[in-house]
Amino acid sequence: MNDAARKIAAVAPSEQHYREAPNNIEAEQALLGAILMNNDAYYRVSDFLKPIHLYEPLHRKIFEVAGDIIRMGKIANPVTIKTFLKADEKVGDMTVSQYLASLVSNAVTVINAEDYGRAIYDLALRRALITIGEDVVNIAYDAPLDMPPQSQIEDTERRLFELAENGRYDGGFQAFNDAVALAIDMAAVAKERDGGLSGISTGIHSLDSKMGGLQRSDLIVLAGRPGMGKTSLATNIAYNIAASYEGEVQSDGSMKAKNGGVVGFYSLEMSSEQLATRIISEQTEVSSSKIRRGDINDADFEKLVACSRMMQKVPLYIDQTGGISIAQLSARARRLKRQRGLDVLVVDYIQLMTGSGKSSDNRVQEITQITTGLKALGKELNVPIIALSQLSRQVESRDDKRPQLSDLRESGSIEQDADVVLFVFREEYYVKNSEPRDIHDPKYPEWEALFDKVKGTADVIIAKQRHGPTGTVKLAFQAEFTRFAELADPSFTQYEEH
Repeated sequence: MNDAARKIAAVAPSEQHYREAPNNIEAEQALLGAILMNNDAYYRVSDFLKPIHLYEPLHRKIFEVAGDIIRMGKIANPVTIKTFLKADEKVGDMTVSQYLASLVSNAVTVINAEDYGRAIYDLALRRALITIGEDVVNIAYDAPLDMPPQSQIEDTERRLFELAENGRYDGGFQAFNDAVALAIDMAAVAKERDGGLSGISTGIHSLDSKMGGLQRSDLIVLAGRPGMGKTSLATNIAYNIAASYEGEVQSDGSMKAKNGGVVGFYSLEMSSEQLATRIISEQTEVSSSKIRRGDINDADFEKLVACSRMMQKVPLYIDQTGGISIAQLSARARRLKRQRGLDVLVVDYIQLMTGSGKSSDNRVQEITQITTGLKALGKELNVPIIALSQLSRQVESRDDKRPQLSDLRESGSIEQDADVVLFVFREEYYVKNSEPRDIHDPKYPEWEALFDKVKGTADVIIAKQRHGPTGTVKLAFQAEFTRFAELADPSFTQYEEH
């Protein structure tokens, strides 16, 4: 017998085993019977079990129709449900009406309804895992040119994350009533949250009042020319959110932020140590330059030690990988959310990232890919993403240095994909650089008066906001401590918009 014959003989029909996808029809029947006997059983499983989780198509339809009827405040039983099902459909030797009646007659109790629901849900996850596993194997064998191994790993990680988060890995339409319920839940959370904000507080009241906090799934672009303080503002906001984190245990045992949040910070420009030094300087009011030089006294050192102890408890996580791609960033963000939780993501900054495709030779297309990817990631993780961006040099050639949307560097897609665009503008920076060389210059008093007027102030310009007004927020800026704060008295005439 040759090798081919031996292989065929080894898989003889009598010895073949066909594995069926994991399911438990009896558990589905018991759950549906319990629901039809007592509609209260539906609410024991409706928060986690969806029709797609049931294995038998008819059971999916029964569960879906029963849920619709119950949510309308009506009674779901074999009589009210059968009109929504195909009358001529057969279940073995029984009609649909007979089958519905048998489900109720065989139901023993509603006490175990949640246990049945959990068993069905777990089996649905196992079926989804099998599908993902089959796809991984098939794609790996096929080795398509447009999906190298690293891309396949990132795609698989994304699907596994979505499965872990949502109990499903496929997209699809969402009923409008579900979206309305989510909107009402968001309003209820805002009512309970400190400050009454619908989003996450930045820790800067005047900015929150304009934006309503950072809204989940929003892409917030924070832009400015070098030296304006955009990284400082981003670190201020990130630390404020992480420091005010207050968790709340959910019914499933997971933690959810009641106030503040867990923050992930991608620092592509600075090291984690440099970023930490900035935050310590801001919190202790010890100059960051003194910290770096070691030019501090005993009292300042005690401040630093006390601050470091407090900061160890703050849920702020820093990734300092330079030149990270949008795919790598997304994979790491999913991993952080799965392992530690994630409420806000900060990226410093867009122009230091790389794309994931073949568009690296076209920087405009690459930036488009990055911003589109960040927007999609925000929606997927349901977190606000603050992405910092450089502005083009054309700002410097204008008499009016205040930035505009057209100044966003390298791609119109930044403006297009962003839900909010903030510009950081410090007139003090430009006025200081225009100081007359001679103190006896006739223009020196005029310059000095202007410098005193703008010294220690900054404008955060809200140039675009999908869900709210545009405008300018006046803040104080302490350059020594790289800290933004509220103005002591914003009613001063010297701080009025001009």
